[in-house]
Amino acid sequence: MATTNQSISASPVGLSTARKKSGGLERQQRVWGWIFLSPWIVGFLLFTAIPIIVSLFFTFTDFTLTSSEPMRFVGLENWQRLFTDPIAMTALGVTLRFALIAVPFGIIIPLGMAALLNTKSLWGKTFWRPLFYMPYVVPAISSIFVWQSFLNGDTGWLNRLLRDFLGVVEPPNWVQDANWILPAFMLVGVWGVGNAMLTMLATMQGVPTELYEAADVDGANPLVKFLRITLPMISPVILYNLVLSVIGLMQYFTVPYVMTRGTGNPGNSALFFNMYLYKTAFQNANMGYGATQAWFIFIIALVLTVVLFGTSNRWVYYASGD
Repeated sequence: MATTNQSISASPVGLSTARKKSGGLERQQRVWGWIFLSPWIVGFLLFTAIPIIVSLFFTFTDFTLTSSEPMRFVGLENWQRLFTDPIAMTALGVTLRFALIAVPFGIIIPLGMAALLNTKSLWGKTFWRPLFYMPYVVPAISSIFVWQSFLNGDTGWLNRLLRDFLGVVEPPNWVQDANWILPAFMLVGVWGVGNAMLTMLATMQGVPTELYEAADVDGANPLVKFLRITLPMISPVILYNLVLSVIGLMQYFTVPYVMTRGTGNPGNSALFFNMYLYKTAFQNANMGYGATQAWFIFIIALVLTVVLFGTSNRWVYYASGD
């Protein structure tokens, strides 16, 4: 009985000691966690957060790298200039028109490819899957040079095929014609949809088979099953790819810059907003006006992203974990 009383009386002390040890271990883990995170935090502050804040400050100045005069605070002059700059509005129009074309195709084509690769009757799926994904891992500049040669109006293979096999007498001069240069860029973009295709395919393969079996019992055809089961179940991934596509198109630069050699010609028909931003900030060294353009396109991308997430509850289905 005495032994029992001693153990009972000693138990609070033991619990207190255990709690102190546990608290010390948690503090030690927290400290080491911050130590391991510190390189990323320092890098984020130095190369992301601080430059963002400084660029916002530049939007209210006339900061020019090549000017010997001191930087002046000009208020909203850069913003007023932006909305009255015809070249900036032209570049914004080119970007938005291309987005209206490229975003639907950038979702529909990988969705169709994923649905095709998800069919059980398709032969050689182990061959087609890496083949469709491979263009995504090809270096961007190398692929652009290949497409530039392929789309050449005189010697390109595409126009040779149009002339020899389809009988088109005067095929488009893809890169030199203002009416065809945006469709040419879309062909280059569609060639690299392997990543979107892969994420959609992986999500399709995770759809419960019980849903398809129940639909078979009800006599649903493949199209009905795709529209009523597959699409709703993979809608979160469609939203994910849609958001990435919108943000990527607001940053579209490499393909038009390389294919037009930085000119945006013919007639500024390929002058995307980021190309004009690059010319303003880095070729003309006008960092104040360039920072204003950067914030402007960032705000547009942010608004479009917020709209997509705000409307997603109407068409995106999230399976409950109940």
